[in-house]
Amino acid sequence: MDMVYERCAGLDVHKASVLACVRTPGARRGERRGETQTFETTTQALRALSAWLTGHQVTHVAMESTGVYWRPVWTVLEGTVELLLVNARHVKMVPGRKTDVRDCEWLAQLLECGLLRGSFVPPPAVRDLRDLTRTRKALIRERGHHVNRVAKTLELANIKLGCVVTDLLGKTGRAILEALIAGVTDPDALAALAQGSLKQKRAALREAVVGRMTPHYAFLLQQQLALIDTLAAHIAAFDARIEASMGPFAAAAALVQTMPGVAARAAQAILAETGVDMSRFPTAGQFASWARLCPGTHESAGKRRAAGTGRGPAWLRATFQEVAWAAVRTKTSYYRGLFHRLKARSGANKAIVAVQHAMLVALWHMLRRGLPHQDLGADYVDRRHTARTRRHHVRRLEQLGYKVLLVEEEPAA
Repeated sequence: MDMVYERCAGLDVHKASVLACVRTPGARRGERRGETQTFETTTQALRALSAWLTGHQVTHVAMESTGVYWRPVWTVLEGTVELLLVNARHVKMVPGRKTDVRDCEWLAQLLECGLLRGSFVPPPAVRDLRDLTRTRKALIRERGHHVNRVAKTLELANIKLGCVVTDLLGKTGRAILEALIAGVTDPDALAALAQGSLKQKRAALREAVVGRMTPHYAFLLQQQLALIDTLAAHIAAFDARIEASMGPFAAAAALVQTMPGVAARAAQAILAETGVDMSRFPTAGQFASWARLCPGTHESAGKRRAAGTGRGPAWLRATFQEVAWAAVRTKTSYYRGLFHRLKARSGANKAIVAVQHAMLVALWHMLRRGLPHQDLGADYVDRRHTARTRRHHVRRLEQLGYKVLLVEEEPAA
């Protein structure tokens, strides 16, 4: 097989050690020489690894994506050699021959022949923003878990507050919860805490708050509300930090927010996952393929079968799932029309993935050209295919037993 990189290396990264294999030209013409050495993952040892690679005049280095252990190695080597982060599923060894030494040698040999495809690794500023947005998302999820535990505790106490109050942590719900923790059991007193539109449901509240609020359940509610408040404070701190970190990406965030269904927090999460430089993805199709928001390919013996989208960047796909549903609920949005057109024949699950794909393609063009989103309108497809739409509805009416006479309306003067 042809040699692509004359001097390259493969790294097998672990928590405490890194095994490095260097491939360089041998003494004879066409001969290749391999040298393997083990380094620790401390900062000083990684600097020694960088010096060792530089001493062998290595130009390209490949390593597997192993949890977060690859990131310190990447940070130290970044800027000194060309780095490739590869998916471990793409470089599996032959069964029965796996060792740490063979792993790094195999990576070096694959890289030498140009058989590795590097994963997308954003620049340091985007990586820092990604850490912030992902941690904020995890805190929001944790807060939601504790809210669910509050609802569970109320059910165990046979208090049906959730049947009357939609938001248990709203003004009315929070006031009633704190009163229950304080030992208030009078239904009239608890119902009097209703605010806003819930004042009209005081009779239902009187019935719902009657239960058996023992000291045990009061203690559970107190601790759960304290955890929720603590998480809310941490989320607010992350919001402020993210807002300060969004300075270099303010223009891109403003562009992304012109897309239906995308608010400020979603724009921050999207840019943290994709970055703002679309030159890494030559086409919108490659961008969608990287995000795994396009159909897979499965062809054998001349037959093509349906293939799923595969596993992609989970944090990005979760965010696009949310914004896609928000865009579908926007009445004048093109994505709403696209969703309902595909839902009729493919179902809601496939239709919402198609909406995510369309939004991702639009995002690529927006960031590549620096242009705001231009919505085509919910009736875009109907306007492009007026004749086909007319034939479809006429055929459906005839199938229902109607005789259709079409009269074209004259344009208004």
